[in-house]
Amino acid sequence: MSNPADTPTVVLVHGAFADSSSWNGVIRDLAGDGHRVVAVANPLRGLHDDAAYVRSVLDGVTGPIVLVGHSYGGSVMSEAADGHPGVRALVYVASFILEPRESTSQLAAQFPGAQLGAALDTVPIPLPGGGTGSDLSIRPEEFRKVFAADVPEDVADLMAATQRPITSAALEEPATTAAWKTIPSWNLVTTDDLAIPAASMRFMGERAGAHTVEVTASHAVTVSRPDAVAALIRDAVRATASPDVQQLR
Repeated sequence: MSNPADTPTVVLVHGAFADSSSWNGVIRDLAGDGHRVVAVANPLRGLHDDAAYVRSVLDGVTGPIVLVGHSYGGSVMSEAADGHPGVRALVYVASFILEPRESTSQLAAQFPGAQLGAALDTVPIPLPGGGTGSDLSIRPEEFRKVFAADVPEDVADLMAATQRPITSAALEEPATTAAWKTIPSWNLVTTDDLAIPAASMRFMGERAGAHTVEVTASHAVTVSRPDAVAALIRDAVRATASPDVQQLR
């Protein structure tokens, strides 16, 4: 029997316009197999500040880690995991896989097909050090169409009401590191995604040398297809059990 200390903990990082409850179906699926799971409350305030917070969560986990990010959560985890000794695998779920000096907003606009930008509302917010920033959220009447088209309407309405806004600065802040350059990665492409075009996800996954699978789903794949998300995470978990995991690169 394997030592529990050697069994990876799955750490989940949600993206913009969502919260940790967006992982509930995935958590139930993984927990049913006995996996230890932690869902991080991503602050969504700034790329490097968010990454520093996620890094602090990783530092509190004993043993190996499979780190999973959805959407902007992928941008954050690429920063947070860089050089971290515990992270054995990265799983990008309908996500951004940035190169250093790229921003999330830059990659979101690189390929045609994204409809999210036109559905956003902007609200001014005070910044801690003074001045004014901007919070972005999806207009409730547009939420299901652009974010969760394959989610039941009543569930999408709840998601729209509980969505967490992200600062425009977080989306515009360029990456400085890319953990996927040294850590094996997996990539889930959602082919019916109106927030991140599938072409963009394929491009980023190929560039990163990720193990890529595709699923017919909206951007809210963690809610609509938790089975597919959990299956890919299991693939990454199994790979971490191999002594040759680093040779997967």
